[in-house]
Amino acid sequence: MQEATIKQCDTTIQQCDTTIQQCADALRQAEAARKAIAPLTTVYAGLTQSDAYQIQMVNVQARLAAGAHIVGKKVGLTSRAMQQFLGVSEPDFGHLFDDMLFDQEQVLPRTSFLQPKVEAELAFIMGETLTGPGVTAADVLRTAAAVVPAFEIIASRIADWKIKIEDTIADNGSSAALVLGSRLMPVDAVDLKYVGMVLEKNGQILDTAAGAAVLGHPALAVAWLANKLGSMGIGLGKGEIVLAGSLTKAFEVAPGDIFTATFGGLGSVKAVFSND
Repeated sequence: MQEATIKQCDTTIQQCDTTIQQCADALRQAEAARKAIAPLTTVYAGLTQSDAYQIQMVNVQARLAAGAHIVGKKVGLTSRAMQQFLGVSEPDFGHLFDDMLFDQEQVLPRTSFLQPKVEAELAFIMGETLTGPGVTAADVLRTAAAVVPAFEIIASRIADWKIKIEDTIADNGSSAALVLGSRLMPVDAVDLKYVGMVLEKNGQILDTAAGAAVLGHPALAVAWLANKLGSMGIGLGKGEIVLAGSLTKAFEVAPGDIFTATFGGLGSVKAVFSND
């Protein structure tokens, strides 16, 4: 991609379908070649969040056309620190596909992911369809069938993680894979706001946190997502997995790393990476 490319458009980027397609193609090719590209926001000045979601949706449709199936959504940028770092006031979201879902006993192919990091999260399994606007945390707790410890593996098709929010939105929320724990628990099994989490790498504690680190309560992140999707005419479907956002910062992955996240009263989840 060359900076001059955008000049081929006589209108603003919001009106330029060619540019949206070019950005989507560049991200898809970067993933296929496992070679990161320059930030879209530096190549295409004026890229907006609306543009970025359009780019994401182009690649969602491409994956569906190739035979993938959507199994849920992820919420990102749920911590105040990350929102302040990127200069934004709300989270973002991405799509989860069936080929991104791993069992915790599977070895994750580390080199298949560009610049991988892990995030310890809670995943909600929706028991009913939930559509915004007006969705509250209480609605989420009422309609979610279960909650389960999870890892999200994030990866960036943008070189050196030099991203702005528009870059990560376009890049499917920087999502690459997810691992679910083996115990599905009722959402009222514990107080999700105060549930404690211990994150370990190779048997050593990396960090600790509580559910309140996610927008004050993980259910608030799911409510935000339902309302955001509702503004786009989309609902959260029955059976969908919703990753509510990381309780801590993301941690880089080295060959052979084994991560474990243990949530009080909810069990644990493990992510094992290959040695290559």
